[in-house]
Order: sequence, then C-alpha cells, then structure tokens
Amino acid sequence: MSYHTEYQAACQQPQQFWADKANRLAWYQQPGQILHIKGEQYQWFADGVLNTAYLALDYHVEQGRGEQIALIYDSPVTQTKQQFTYQQLTDEVALFAGVLKAQGVAKGDRVVIYMPMIPQAVIAMLAVARLGAVHSVVFGGFAAHELAVRIDDASPKVVVSASCGIEVNRIIAYKPLLDNALKLAEHQPDSCIIWQRPQQPAQLQAGRDFDWQHLLQSAAPAACVPVKSTDPLYILYTSGTTGKPKGVVRDNGGHAVALHYSMQAIYGMAPGEVFWAASDVGWVVGHSYIVYGPLLAGCTSILYEGKPVFTPDAGAFWRVCAEYKVKALFAAPTAFRAIRKEDPDAKLLKNYDLSALERIYMAGERLDPATYDWTVAHSGKPVIDHWWQTETGWAICANPAGIELLPAKAGSATVPVPGFQVAILDHNGQQLPANQQGNIALKLPLPPGCLTTIWQNPERFVSGYLRQFPGYYASGDGGYLDENGYLYVMGRTDDVINVAGHRLSTGEMEEIVASHPAVAECCVIGLADPLKGQQPVGFVLLKNGVSITEQQLQTELVQLVRQQIGALACFKQALIVPRLPKTRSGKILRKLLRQIADGEEYVIPSTIDDPASLAEIAECMTKRGLIAE
Repeated sequence: MSYHTEYQAACQQPQQFWADKANRLAWYQQPGQILHIKGEQYQWFADGVLNTAYLALDYHVEQGRGEQIALIYDSPVTQTKQQFTYQQLTDEVALFAGVLKAQGVAKGDRVVIYMPMIPQAVIAMLAVARLGAVHSVVFGGFAAHELAVRIDDASPKVVVSASCGIEVNRIIAYKPLLDNALKLAEHQPDSCIIWQRPQQPAQLQAGRDFDWQHLLQSAAPAACVPVKSTDPLYILYTSGTTGKPKGVVRDNGGHAVALHYSMQAIYGMAPGEVFWAASDVGWVVGHSYIVYGPLLAGCTSILYEGKPVFTPDAGAFWRVCAEYKVKALFAAPTAFRAIRKEDPDAKLLKNYDLSALERIYMAGERLDPATYDWTVAHSGKPVIDHWWQTETGWAICANPAGIELLPAKAGSATVPVPGFQVAILDHNGQQLPANQQGNIALKLPLPPGCLTTIWQNPERFVSGYLRQFPGYYASGDGGYLDENGYLYVMGRTDDVINVAGHRLSTGEMEEIVASHPAVAECCVIGLADPLKGQQPVGFVLLKNGVSITEQQLQTELVQLVRQQIGALACFKQALIVPRLPKTRSGKILRKLLRQIADGEEYVIPSTIDDPASLAEIAECMTKRGLIAE
C-alpha cells in the first residue's frame, strides 16, 4: 500500500481505519463504538476493555514467544548487562504488581515512579498498568520541589524510587531528594518502595519506606485487571507557560492502538526485531518507545544507562547498535551533535559492524541539516527526522518507513502520519498556502494515542490547546508545508523574531550558522533592540580541534546569513561559548538566554542539565556588552 492510499483512508474513513488497527490487538472486549464525540472531548474505542500490560507481555508469552528477549539492559556507568525474556519480564512484573497490590494499590490509584534508567523502572511502570492503576514517572534526579509539585498534583497512593542514580562520574542520591519532596508536599503517600542499588544504599524511614527486594520475598503474583479503553494509563508532566507543570493524561485503548500501529507504519519494525530508543523513561520517548511501543509490537527493546559520549567514548551508540543488532535507532539530534563534536570524522564508527542497522530516527528538537548531513554521510544509513510532542505521544509527521519510504528532504520532518491532518494557520485561524510560515495546527479529532485531558484540569486542556483555533489543536510550533506536503518545523512560535517589521525564523538562521565547518552546535535568539525591535545573536560551540578567532568566525557567519537570507536578517553578532544551557532532554533554553540578555527577571528551571553553563554564557554576553542594564 502506498503512503497516499493509507493517508487518505485515515482522513476519509477514520472510524473504519482505526477499527481495523484496533482489531490487531487482543482486547478482553472488542470495541464496537470506535469514536465517541462529547462536546470538545473525543473518545476512541469507548466501550472496549483491555489491559495494556497484558498486551505488552502475557499476550506474547501465550503466542509462544516467551523465550524471546523482551528487554536488554546495558549500563556502561555500572559495567552491567542484563537480558529479560518475555516470560521473565512477565513474571517480574506480575510479582511486583503483587507487591503494589499488598500496599493497597488498586484500579484507578496513582503511583509516582522516580527512578534511574534501570530495569526496575520498566517493571514498575508495567506493574502499575497490570493493576489498572495510573503511573506518573518523574525524571530521575528532578529537584525536590519539582517532585513535590507532581506528588501534590497526582496524589499517589505509593511512590516507587531507587536509592541512587549514576552519572558518568558521580552518584546522585535519590532518597534524600524524595525525603525533601515529601516534606514539601501536602499530599503524603501511604508508602514508599525503594530499590536498593549497591553503589549507594539508602536509609529507610520505618513505617513509611519499604525495601523493594525484601517485599518481593513475600509477594504473590497479581493478575491483569481489565480496564476501559478510556481509563487513564499514565500522567506525564510537561512544562507550561504558567510555570505549573501540565499533567498530560494518556488513555489505555487509544494509546495501545496508536503505538502498536506506529511501530510498523513509522519504524518498520516486526516482532522479534531489536529497537533502541536512546532516551529516558522519564520523558515521553521513553514511555512510548522504550517501554510500551516495542513491547506491544513484540520487539526487543534496549534500556541504556549511559551517554552518547564519555561512557566511555563517542563510539558508545555504535557499539550498542553493533552488539545487539539494532534495526532502528531513535535519539535526539543533540546526541548526534555531541558525538560529532567529540569525533568529527566518525573514526570510532569504523570499529563497529552496523550492517543490521537500517534506519536512524531523530526527534525531540529541530534536526538541523548540518547534523542530518553528517549522520547520513558517516553512517551511510537513512536518517529520518520526525516531529511529535509529549501531548501527542507519537509522531505527527514522519517518513513512514513501514508504509512507503519517501524521498528525504533535509530540514523537513517529511509528511503527516496517517491519522494526523496538519494545517498551517495565520493568527486569525485562516489556512496559509504552501511555503508560507504560520502556526502548525492539527485538525480535530486528534487520532488515538494523543492526550485526552490535563490531569484535574480539563479547562486548561481546552484553553491551552483547543481555544486558539476552533476545530484545531494548537501545537505551539511554527513552520510551513511545502508544495509536496512536507512539513518544516521552524521552532516554537515564540522563536519567530521581528526585525524591523520582518518576521524571521531563528531556526532558519541556525541552519545557516550550523553549516559552517567550524561549528559543532549553535542557537540563535532575538534580543531586544531599541531601533529594530529585535536583533538576532548567535551562540556557537566549536568543534574539537578547530582554531578560529571569534572575530573571524563572526565575519564569516554574518556573510553566510547575508548570502542566504539577506541583509534584512540583520545578523551581526556571534559569540563563541564553552557550553549551551540545556534541559536534561537536550533542549536549548533559548527563552532563558533572551531573559538574561534583556535584563529580565528569570527562574532557573529544575530541568536544566548544567546550571553552571548559565554563568559562563552570561559572562560571554557581558564581555560583548549584550546584557541590558
């Protein structure tokens, strides 16, 4: 089947299309009502009954694949490797579900999971799902305040954690962070269950804290609890403009159908094949494509506790792909920029046999053409840029390898995935023609798998996503569709700057700056300018071993931007910086840079990976006279 045929079927007969996809899963009660519309709420498979953990584990054992590897744990930071067959993982999950059940966890209860990248994080998620309860995974090592906010919002019956997390050269004690969070939180869980890691065991508080390993000794396996398709599977918090995290709610039925479909349609995966999402279970990529997607599809998934560089070197990703015969690798562009910076000529890649690797996927941030070109040139593999959000849970636009691999265009996330209808709207909600930038919006109803509401705040769901453009979901991203229907995401709508009346994309400027042979990574922001409104400034990280003065680089970059955009861009300043401030998931904190430069008050977010990078970049700005008085 061609992409066009599949896409049109999803647009023209969505209920028939998604009924067919739903029929590929083993429901306890097959849905008869495919789409139920209730005001501004859209419910998929409303009368269906299922259990997500059953579909991800027990079902495959029943189909005779119990001895197939389900999960590979590879931890260069602890020199540990472990593999779980589908039978072993099912048994582990059933037993820990019994532990949770003995602690009073039942259908509908919430469980907060605050874990590093260890198998127990995956086991905990699936155990909660097995009981029909709702998990909320909080990124391991999050500050106590941020954890407390999430505990108060989700009001969990139990918190599941580990004694510590392990980074390249340090151990992060989780238990003190959890203890502080519970001191700050109004809501108190009934109990906390702690997985004790040998690198740094934790002190337990009598009566509240329990040793995971000890509880397993007296646990009895728990059976799968049937739930409605519309019952929540998890809450995942994402940052909001108000500062208060938004609890994105994912349902059971639509989520299972969408992820099962995506593994074949987007990633071209079949049961038994090895898939690696090099992310973290605390983020949406980890939920969708470390845990649920690969297991629903009967694949082998990799859980990697390490970095793209320094564990031990910039060949780490290639080593994992070769060792486990990974078919599809998925990571953020920032990971490949880090690899490129440390190993510009990809010399370490030559040490590994990548013959099993068919495709490399990137998402989570804009894939600049320089990183795209470098990865294609050195890996020799198709690189697929795809675009999605925490809110959607799976790709909005991609090159659908499992349907039809389309010609790639650098800088584009390719085409809308069947089920998503993408429109480019102006600020009045009018549709814009091809190649004209505007607001990226998705026509309602959203397909299965997307958020159904904001936890305990349905009004915020409506006001934040549905009100700006009636009949559409507002993505908050800007971009354009070309004449062939390829989507170009140019960044958040607040990353569009206005220079002397011209609306310009900083993403477009970043493409040009990143194309310079000396540049490893960069960002461009618009700073307040009394004459022109805003003026673009570039912040540049150099490749290792490159020798160039800041003045020379600035001159060359200004000329490049002038050549490719024109003098109207007014790009005149570029700073060489030692680091760029990023979140732990690799996103550059552009808004924070603008606030620092414009002399505005700002709050350092808890998601920042390295707070010291802010002081370094502020010093660079001060030397260049860029910080407003």
